[in-house]
Amino acid sequence: MDHASVLAVYDRDLREGARPDGPGARIERADGVVRQVADAHGWNGVLWSGLGAADVDRTVREQIAYFGGLGLDFEWKLYGHDEPADLGDRLLAAGFRAEPAETLMVAEVAGLPLDTAPPAGVRFVEAGDPAGVDLVVDVHERVFGTDGGGLRRQLLARLAADPGTVVAVAALADGEPVAAARMELVPGTRFAGLWGGGTVAAWRGRGIYRALIAHRARVAAAQGYRYVHVDASSMSRPILARLGFHALSTTTPYVYEN
Repeated sequence: MDHASVLAVYDRDLREGARPDGPGARIERADGVVRQVADAHGWNGVLWSGLGAADVDRTVREQIAYFGGLGLDFEWKLYGHDEPADLGDRLLAAGFRAEPAETLMVAEVAGLPLDTAPPAGVRFVEAGDPAGVDLVVDVHERVFGTDGGGLRRQLLARLAADPGTVVAVAALADGEPVAAARMELVPGTRFAGLWGGGTVAAWRGRGIYRALIAHRARVAAAQGYRYVHVDASSMSRPILARLGFHALSTTTPYVYEN
């Protein structure tokens, strides 16, 4: 993989050329940034910026004022290769809070082990209705320890308005959800995003996570996508590297609370 070329296409297609991530959200391009604006339940933030060093502080203040005028908290999603190099420090100085960094990892779908199956006694169910979404959200809440109300609203809205752009999968053992993951498909690009993969503690180490990667990659391949990408935690990065994912950059959420 030519890391620089793939990263440039990623930036162009998914950040600079971003599309709304759900009904009711919109993308705005102004003053050297690309931002998404949604309601208080959606994701609000800056997806991309192309700023010179002299423009940064003014533009940061403008984004704070803009989202503040809407009464919305927001996130500046900063990548390790973004310029200027001290943008993270400038965001901190402006009152943002940095959350843990993750690694942007990308794989060519054709190079992944697509035939990986779930372990014996586990079956995968794709969520296509509220009951299926509840299975996915149940795992999310148990694995990540966060409220799943926002995820539930997001998945139900996407499945109702544009079902071809999202895949949510629950892994069941004796009818009990033990793992889950989702994938966002971006029409008109070569990328599908893998999100929210998690397994409850008692079922870890049995290959479910790898099988969920393969399941979603097969769906992406069938729909003509060339790449899958992940914002990988330190826990998942080694697994993804063994499967054939390449680390292209880092990404850090900088959060501003209004």
